[in-house]
Amino acid sequence: MELENLKLEIKDYVAHLAFNRPDKANSLNETSWEEMKVAFDHLSDHPQVRVVILSGEGKHFCAGMDLETLMSQQQPGEKCEARKRQHLKKFIVKIQDCITSIEKCKKPVLTAIHGGCIGGGINIAATCDIRYCTEDAYFTIKEIDLGIVADIGVLQRMPHIVHPGIMAELSYTGRNVMGKEAKEIGLVNQYYSDKEEMMKAVKGIASMIASKSPLVVQGIKENLLFTRDHSVEDGLNYIANYNAGMLMSDDLMEAFQSYIQKKKPEFKDV
Repeated sequence: MELENLKLEIKDYVAHLAFNRPDKANSLNETSWEEMKVAFDHLSDHPQVRVVILSGEGKHFCAGMDLETLMSQQQPGEKCEARKRQHLKKFIVKIQDCITSIEKCKKPVLTAIHGGCIGGGINIAATCDIRYCTEDAYFTIKEIDLGIVADIGVLQRMPHIVHPGIMAELSYTGRNVMGKEAKEIGLVNQYYSDKEEMMKAVKGIASMIASKSPLVVQGIKENLLFTRDHSVEDGLNYIANYNAGMLMSDDLMEAFQSYIQKKKPEFKDV
């Protein structure tokens, strides 16, 4: 697939998608947002992809929304206030959908963050299944300093990742959270000394996930997301119904036989 502002590589069942506007600190214009959704929709159903790594080229992971793109939504020529508001809501929902495409991707998404993860960048990071960063990476919910209530997902998703009090502090202050603190508050699983070390580790984890049954991995992601938004009782009922339909698979037999024979299992694509 042709991408203008992102870079995609697929190898050994691992897709590596990278923001590729390094001269703009990987800030996202409208094309970038649209390409991100197209890419994740594509990878979600790609039979040769079992896990996705999301990172950024250049000095930063992602500086968030391109300000020119944001300012272009004002429509100064439109006199009707209702139509202006309708246009703005349509734009917000569009960007929300672009980010939600990461969550809807059937494959686990691991994000490797270095440099700045700012505004829209942290909204994107909150949507990924697992987050890793470098020690000098910094995270900031920058919308507060721009006079904006963050509206593309971080206020809805991050309270499920970090303590609500920490989330409130970060949202109200817009302060930077460096890599070590990000690990301490549970925003990332681990931090590394530099990007090279981080990418080596993240690729290793991605390869480990890719070696597992893709049918089971996708089922785990589906159930984790369901459980996040429902009660324990609802989650237990959901997984009971899910496994009633999905448990008896070729992957189950392959996993059992490989375990008994002490060999590496080979699973069919999904």
